[in-house]
Amino acid sequence: MSAATKYQAVHDEILQRLYNGQYAIGMRLPTEGELSQSFDVSRVTIRKALDMLVQDGYVESKQGSGYTVLTLSPPSDTCLTSFTDAMLRAGKEPTSRFRSLDRFTAGAPELAHLPVEMQDIPITRIVRLRMVDGQPSMLVMTYAPSDLLPDAAAADFPETGPEQSILRILQARFQLEWSAACEDISPVLADADLAETFRISLGHPLLKQACSAFDDAGRMVFHEDVFRNGPVSFNLSQSARKPRYS
Repeated sequence: MSAATKYQAVHDEILQRLYNGQYAIGMRLPTEGELSQSFDVSRVTIRKALDMLVQDGYVESKQGSGYTVLTLSPPSDTCLTSFTDAMLRAGKEPTSRFRSLDRFTAGAPELAHLPVEMQDIPITRIVRLRMVDGQPSMLVMTYAPSDLLPDAAAADFPETGPEQSILRILQARFQLEWSAACEDISPVLADADLAETFRISLGHPLLKQACSAFDDAGRMVFHEDVFRNGPVSFNLSQSARKPRYS
């Protein structure tokens, strides 16, 4: 087996362990020495495999602290960062309350606010309320072409644990893939439904994030409208804008 094949195999196995829950979000990975013995390969091979995971955004490396699991859904854009993983890393308990799964025919009035690509095709909408430590934090409305979610049901959207992440559900359960996204952020005032949902007064200011994700061919694979009660700030880097949740 070539050196490249070895570190790719190690990378793939560690990644599989992440998805299997063997290494949880926020958990420190075994040391390079321990992994070297476990896989019966050199530490150089281990380091290359771990560096790939760092570059892909799954883990981070800190001097003197080793490697720590960041997320199971590395972001390719700001709005594609896993809220579930961000809360778990912060030591908080994220949960979801499933509210509805609705199917709309092409041109339905409920689709009029969506990007034009989604207004003339059948659309499936999933509505969930995201909670943090038992308090309502985000109302998330996820829209996708119905042919991409042909047999979606409430059971596909767990309400607890790391797998409640909508990004992982869309990828693992429905094999959706995306490579780019665009986002719009705007202030809104709570209407009666939002006020009741967030337990706030009518007209209370909220933040709305509208995110559209596209595949390599430029097809929109899903769109989300997210209503947030609370601020979001961003850390800027040369390569990406990374969200820092409050």
